[in-house]
Amino acid sequence: MNIRKATAIRLLDFRSAPMRAFHMSWVAFFLCFFGWFGLAPLMPVIRQELHLTKEQIGNSIIASVAITVLARLLIGWLCDRMGPRRAYAWMLVLGSLPVIGVGFAHDYTSFLLFRLAIGAIGASFVITQFHTSLMFAPNVVGTANATAAGWGNLGGGVTQMAMPLLFAAFLSLGAGAWWSWRLAMVVPGIALLLTGIAYYFLTNDTAEGDFQELRAAGRMPERSAATGAFWEACRDGRTWALAVLYGACFGMELTIDNIAALYFVDNFGLTLKAAGLAAGTFGMMNLFARALGGIVSDRCYARWGLRGRTLLLGITIALEGLALVCFSQARWLPLAIACMLVTGLFIKMSNGATYSVVPFLNKRALGAVAGIVGAGGNVGAMLAGFLFKTKALTWPQALGILGVLVFASATLAFLVRFSESEAPVAAGLVPAAATSGD
Repeated sequence: MNIRKATAIRLLDFRSAPMRAFHMSWVAFFLCFFGWFGLAPLMPVIRQELHLTKEQIGNSIIASVAITVLARLLIGWLCDRMGPRRAYAWMLVLGSLPVIGVGFAHDYTSFLLFRLAIGAIGASFVITQFHTSLMFAPNVVGTANATAAGWGNLGGGVTQMAMPLLFAAFLSLGAGAWWSWRLAMVVPGIALLLTGIAYYFLTNDTAEGDFQELRAAGRMPERSAATGAFWEACRDGRTWALAVLYGACFGMELTIDNIAALYFVDNFGLTLKAAGLAAGTFGMMNLFARALGGIVSDRCYARWGLRGRTLLLGITIALEGLALVCFSQARWLPLAIACMLVTGLFIKMSNGATYSVVPFLNKRALGAVAGIVGAGGNVGAMLAGFLFKTKALTWPQALGILGVLVFASATLAFLVRFSESEAPVAAGLVPAAATSGD
């Protein structure tokens, strides 16, 4: 299959298939992230209303990321089978239902189940990366992937600031606290529904058309090949090394998104709005930091090849671990915020650097690799959640432990190697079939 991929990112281009996919994918992921973490800045209110204990809050944090592990594995396989256009449209439409429906939660159990269901929309990240990987050439795919994902992750910062304002707006209209947080969640739910419809009609699977059209023309493998590609990705140890590394960076991003507002309320005595603003600055760094990781990775690739990409990833992960330890020790509010932002810089750069490597690992199983690595991010967040529900640990202690583990995981970047025969295939200089016997 010879698809004409874009070799440059033109942000003001809304007509070409690659740039339409770029813009729609980051907008869709932004809204998914907004809905996914819309409850996090409202947790001080929800905790009081539903009388949640520390352990129950920890369980809800785990639930919000646990289902995403399975969803990301499934969506990567579905992308290979049905294409990103249909996969994203269905996910947005179906994912809007629990976001709107969480308003029906009336106790801990029902709230936990809705938060579990909402977590499925976190798999949208895999489709975002899959779609941009199909649309952009090797020289800019790192930047395209990192920018689309970074602008999408920005939803995690905006929601920290916007949801308390939406809550306050409904309060001012006389809705009361019971109704206000519920009505606030309806807003992202409706936006997700409308975006799902738009995604179907405004995007293509590739620059040359729909997966179904290309398969009918014999220009790409049949749907049945997706299952074999998935197991091929599973047998590659590099896939799992990247999954652990992504757990060490994106997993920590999800963790901080989940705990930041409560962390600043409980440890520094901030109000709901002030805590949301402080927590929001962490997510807002996605405006540039994840893209920066992709841009630097593309520069390293131009100078040192694929090895340059993996070395950058190891360095940023190590620096992230050190910064996370510093954040855990900060007891003065301005210093804590500064340390959180430095941590966020390296977390998001690591995110971008990780998915600058993913498109080169196995072109025949791109969706499967993207799904497995993406699931690793949520496994990291899920495991971190157990530390925050442990009664014997304070939250600063849990953050310190995570920092040490992240620093140690950086060594896994050395396991992601490309042989001399693989490098031309990974870079797209020769087709994958040339070395696979197809």
